[in-house]
Amino acid sequence: MPQHAGGSLSDALFSADSVRRIDQYVIEHQGVDGFELMQSAARAAFRRLVMRWPGMEPLLVLCGAGNNGGDGYLIAANAVRHGFTVHCVAVAPTEKLSGDARKAWQKAVADGVEVLELADIGESELEGLFETATLIVDAMLGTGVSGAPREPFAAVIAQCNRSGLPVLAVDLPSGLNATTGAAKGEAVQAAMTVTFIGRKAGLYTGQGAAVCGDVVFEALNVSVGVADSGESPIARLRHWPSVRDWLPVRPANAHKGRFGHVLIVAGDRGFGGAGLLAAEAAARSGAGLVSLATRPEHMTAALARCPSVMVHGLTHGSELPALLDAASVVVCGPGLGQGAWGQQMLQQVVESGKPRVLDADALNLLSSRVAMPVSNQILTPHPGEAARLLNCLVPEIEADRMAAANKLQSLYGGVILLKGAGTIIASGADTVDVAGGSNPGMATGGMGDVLSGITGALYAQMKDSPLHAAVLGAVVHLEAACRASADKGYLGLIPTDVIEALPRVFREAEPVSGGSEEGE
Repeated sequence: MPQHAGGSLSDALFSADSVRRIDQYVIEHQGVDGFELMQSAARAAFRRLVMRWPGMEPLLVLCGAGNNGGDGYLIAANAVRHGFTVHCVAVAPTEKLSGDARKAWQKAVADGVEVLELADIGESELEGLFETATLIVDAMLGTGVSGAPREPFAAVIAQCNRSGLPVLAVDLPSGLNATTGAAKGEAVQAAMTVTFIGRKAGLYTGQGAAVCGDVVFEALNVSVGVADSGESPIARLRHWPSVRDWLPVRPANAHKGRFGHVLIVAGDRGFGGAGLLAAEAAARSGAGLVSLATRPEHMTAALARCPSVMVHGLTHGSELPALLDAASVVVCGPGLGQGAWGQQMLQQVVESGKPRVLDADALNLLSSRVAMPVSNQILTPHPGEAARLLNCLVPEIEADRMAAANKLQSLYGGVILLKGAGTIIASGADTVDVAGGSNPGMATGGMGDVLSGITGALYAQMKDSPLHAAVLGAVVHLEAACRASADKGYLGLIPTDVIEALPRVFREAEPVSGGSEEGE
């Protein structure tokens, strides 16, 4: 089983401060000239621009005052040398440039780039530049900015987004916090972000997942310096190809008893579908046995929908302990309700001490109880549920999703799976995991129920590794949704589409030990 603390530089996510320190270390201790490094970044970004948008011109390059602006000036110089028509606007006055950024501006001018000072051109002239451009290069604000963009940057960012033009963001979209993924004001909506030296954690979660577009990482041949700098990542980026070998090997003589018995406790009156979705998702995710404890009136529909699930109709919490005794993992919460029935069910689940996945109304009920850290549980809140658990507001959660997940973990123990674009998984380790990617089609009721079923089934199979079950659950859930939306689009995506796509995902990672002999 892979260790959480492990990983390579390719999946390491750093804070903005760490990347700046890495950059400085490379310059001071690796014999790399800072201006040469800036030129390498500009060449890499321009190469990506040409690959993505061949022949698109004129370019509108927007430059700030720091090294991010320096990158922009050198990208403009590269474009001019390759025959592109370029309009370059100094959003920050060039008189404020210093160091390598000033050298970059001087080189751009020497190479034939006409740099227009924003302060010297009228509003109508700037509007005309946006109207004639076919592609924007955003090199305005870098990793040093954490608050809302000030003027004139705020106005230019808004104009970028109104233009509808594709944007290449240099290192990160202007207005985005490179560490947290939050944006306190409007951030540039990029089609592609080319980032350098080290992957910035904020590009992969929260608003970062919404505004960065396709994120391309360019190491600029300084990986040795990154490793030697002593800087530690704050997160690890997880995608399906990098985690699919986490699934336990199934021996050729496998039987259902080896892969766990998942009990889904879900579905008060009017919410029977939530339990059904969780149960079917668990059955499709490799659990040996799946049981569903729900209201009696939901039994017929459950058996018709998924006959492999053992369905039990319960009217009172006192009926649950016998089912809990037989289970190896409990998933509690989907459609549970917050009435007497749901409260009784959660109470029995908590008292059983069984490994558990708590979701939805189980979390809402949990928020009114005294926090008791438990090591063998996975909590799967969305930002609203996380806010209730922490007694704060949703914007506070979204302001720093990684910090919120870590705080939840310190209060409740176990593993926290904070849902949303760039799902965060925290286990109390020095780094969190980030499920890379997003899918707007998942913004519909029932998707969380599917996730809880998947995660419960993986927890049952991975037994003593709730962290790996949670990470794998989040990644598999997203991957299945992406496979389903590739066929059906985003607007029409429903939770059962994701469940139906699960076998296609898991088929790519079916490690089976032993062999068989072909016969006639």
